[in-house]
Amino acid sequence: MFSSNDGLCTIGELAEHAGVSVKTVRFYSDRGLLPEASRSAGGHRRYAPEAVERLGMIRSLRGLDLSVPEVRRILDEQDEQDEQNDGAGAGGALEDAVAGRLRSLGSELAALRWREAALRLVQESPPAERPGRLRLVGAVAAPPSTASLARFWRSWLPPRMPARSVTAFLEAAVPHPPEDPRPAQVLAFARLHAYVTRPCGGRGGGSCQPRAHGVAGARASAVLYAGLAEAYELAGGELRRGTEPCPGEALDGFVDAYASTYGAHDTSAFRRVLAGRLAADPRIDRYWDLTAEVISAPGGRPEPTPGSAHDWLLAALDTQLGTTAGLAGALGAAPGEEPADAAPSPGPDVPDGARAVSPR
Repeated sequence: MFSSNDGLCTIGELAEHAGVSVKTVRFYSDRGLLPEASRSAGGHRRYAPEAVERLGMIRSLRGLDLSVPEVRRILDEQDEQDEQNDGAGAGGALEDAVAGRLRSLGSELAALRWREAALRLVQESPPAERPGRLRLVGAVAAPPSTASLARFWRSWLPPRMPARSVTAFLEAAVPHPPEDPRPAQVLAFARLHAYVTRPCGGRGGGSCQPRAHGVAGARASAVLYAGLAEAYELAGGELRRGTEPCPGEALDGFVDAYASTYGAHDTSAFRRVLAGRLAADPRIDRYWDLTAEVISAPGGRPEPTPGSAHDWLLAALDTQLGTTAGLAGALGAAPGEEPADAAPSPGPDVPDGARAVSPR
């Protein structure tokens, strides 16, 4: 293969056979990836024939953008397997390096897709709106992080709520940006980030903090949010089917979550009080509107959010109470009163703070 009688080659011959520069061969030799077989009398490097194959392997690994330390681990593992003659082939070091590079590449691609959509947003915006939109999208990392949204909800949720309950709520309330966003979704997420980084959505200190968080207690709040999550999931299914707000399993679960938490009975009187209190909730509609824009396919039906599910359930409660009031009138009862033959309604009151415990 080589010109020398001993079968060894010079660094120049190795470089020529491998199709690389002498500088490249020297680089890998100096880093211990390409061992020398010996040195000539004049101190020149000499390599064994198998160095050609090893150099090819190094180039292949580096072509996958694996780092020099990763390449070293892979080659060391291969050398160990060759010494043991177990014929195992590629081992865990290669598998781990490839998996890690795939994860890194996925993040890089996500960042590129996000930047492309952000650039298209700026390009397609009317000239007068470009500076403002540029500031919005420029404040969001690429790929975008949901950390600011999670912080918003952690400061909003009742203190000392169990970690499992907080995690479950965050999974439902924090939208994840799409892998291949459209410009409108980039704008919506940027606006969402701006919204949560202002105190209470820009309304000033503490005005949107539900008072029920200080009333129900950590354990009771966890029970309430678990019940609401189930009701929101059921209502979300109705929203996807295009069902008009109506009484049913979703509404019963919604009311029961409040009744169970506050030790009340689910009666028509309780439902009237609950409807009135919840209607006066502090509103964060903007958060849910933007969330729906982020997670919904452009041009399609908006995906349900806890906020839209809550609205559907309140509308269903109003529908039921309106029907009940109509029946009560037909039976001769005054609006807002129980029919004469109705069962008593123990414990109709809801603690004052319950009015603000929902994520609206």
